[in-house]
Amino acid sequence: MARAPASNVHSGGRTEVRIVIAGDRGTGKSSLIVTAAADNFPVNVPPVLPPTRLPEDFYPDRVPTTIIDTSSRTEDSAKVAEELKRADAVVLTYACDQPNTLDRLSTFWLPKLRQLEVRVPVIVVGCKLDLRDENQQVSLEQVMSPIMQQFREIETCIECSAFKHIQIPEVFYYAQKAVLHPTGPLFDQETQTLKPRCVRALKRIFILCDHDKDGALSDAELNDFQVKCFNAPLQPSEIVGVKRVVQEKLPEGVNDRGLTLTGFLFLHALFIEKGRLETTWTVLRKFGYDNDIKLSDELIPTLGKRAPDQSVELTNEALEFLRGIFELYDGDGDGALRPRDLEELFSTAPESPWNEAPYKDSAERNAMGGLSIDDFLSLWSLMTLLNPVYTIENLIYIGYSGDPASAVRVTRKRRLDRKKQQLDRNVLQCFVFGPKKAGKSSLLDAFLARPFSVTYTPTTEERYAVNVVDQPEGTKKTLILREIPEDGVKKLLSSKESLAACDIALFVHDSSDESSWKKATDLLVEVASHGEDTGYEVPCLIVAAKDDLDSFPLAIQDSTRVSQDMGIEPPIPISTKLGDFNNVFRRITSAAEHPHLSIPETEAGRSRKHYHKLINRSLMFVSVGAAVTIVGLAAYRVYLARKNSSS
Repeated sequence: MARAPASNVHSGGRTEVRIVIAGDRGTGKSSLIVTAAADNFPVNVPPVLPPTRLPEDFYPDRVPTTIIDTSSRTEDSAKVAEELKRADAVVLTYACDQPNTLDRLSTFWLPKLRQLEVRVPVIVVGCKLDLRDENQQVSLEQVMSPIMQQFREIETCIECSAFKHIQIPEVFYYAQKAVLHPTGPLFDQETQTLKPRCVRALKRIFILCDHDKDGALSDAELNDFQVKCFNAPLQPSEIVGVKRVVQEKLPEGVNDRGLTLTGFLFLHALFIEKGRLETTWTVLRKFGYDNDIKLSDELIPTLGKRAPDQSVELTNEALEFLRGIFELYDGDGDGALRPRDLEELFSTAPESPWNEAPYKDSAERNAMGGLSIDDFLSLWSLMTLLNPVYTIENLIYIGYSGDPASAVRVTRKRRLDRKKQQLDRNVLQCFVFGPKKAGKSSLLDAFLARPFSVTYTPTTEERYAVNVVDQPEGTKKTLILREIPEDGVKKLLSSKESLAACDIALFVHDSSDESSWKKATDLLVEVASHGEDTGYEVPCLIVAAKDDLDSFPLAIQDSTRVSQDMGIEPPIPISTKLGDFNNVFRRITSAAEHPHLSIPETEAGRSRKHYHKLINRSLMFVSVGAAVTIVGLAAYRVYLARKNSSS
């Protein structure tokens, strides 16, 4: 693999690099800039130079560079701070003939950058090399090693002399290179290894280039890769040379079929160690990666605007692809993907998307931590509902080769579902409300087939549980339970569209506790009122949890009255402790599939509806009265006309 040719296609899409130069007074900042730009050492130089622009053909990447000089005066420190915050890279100067200015880097300048939260590459430059005392010759590595250990943001150290034109262009070349081809995302300086995200991206690129899928890049595949990335073929002797270098250092890097993944990764680590970061960055950018080593935004299709009550689901095409992926990674054929299988499956993505909330622990797993095909697809459905663009992105990472936009579909509006009295979605979302200690978390755990726990752990953040529910007619629906902590209801309902994404709401109470019942009823009225006010009414069900305990007095009477008054089903009694769920998950799904039913009606809503009926009736009477008047007037006119003609 050759060094990348000069082209700003491989510069991360940047159109300019802004380098800010700072340091103590008299360290040679301004002389350094003038000598670089004019190729002449200045006799008289102003204290602070205006912004200096190096033309695009100054360096191989052909990206214009602007150098910002800064004042060393204390009274200008605020302005210097603002310039540093706007920098793409910072050049810190010290004077080789003034050791105290070198000390100031670690005692003042580098801590100042951290204090200002300036997180860009830093180039440390020793100016006035020609003035250094010849009796104090110490290698740059000896001097800078302790500082670089303490301040990892230092990308490069270099010494120069503006007066004698020693290494002046190199200063800003290294600064520009640190911006366009940064080390940080690719390489861990401490361990001297490629960073995990870089390895994952290169592994995906390797797989894409391994056309015959034999686990090695043949000579022809290597040549295709070279042409794609660098627009130039490899000569047969170059291919032999590349493989020889790998084989000498790493025998398993080459086999009889070609360059292995191990060898491919080794080559890139070698390029980086030798300072040829532009080679690896060229490869990454050619395959669509940005500076965070994630696919560029333009490669991920956007879904455009959708109504708040529309959701996004996987298409049959995407589901078939995922079933094939499941079979591919279920190496032992036991019908489950274990954690190591999932890690391997997502090893070409920047990270496994399900290692953190809300996906972690939101699906059923077997005793070995494995996912069945239903649970695997359920997690994809949850991710698609919550973040469809993230789903598309991860599908691309794991090898989806179809049109990314064809992987998902936008469902019909829920309001239209209610009008048509049928559902147009395979993934249903149920909001689970209820007071503390009502049994909401236990219900979600039961949905994921987890054992009942007597230990109470309060839920402070929203939590999801997703699973497949078998329907009586033999079909399947994916049901997502979203637990809303009691303290989070007010925040949820502060938005007009908060219930738009809800297919059905569940209200759980402790059937042995009257106060729990009253709080659940208040929540039901609050949610129903919100739906009536915003037009996003949702079907509702009540669950009487802890049915193994004695009910509070008047429980049946109160619950019957409330459910009848609001026009919804009576509470469904369940006991997670005894494992008696009374088909609650199927009943939730069934109620969601009939979105025009089980919609509660509050007193205010009923009054509003009655008022609208009266208004409509009044308008109808006015219309009928007006029609009668008009007909009567017409008849009278006919009568007058006849009378006049007869006389």
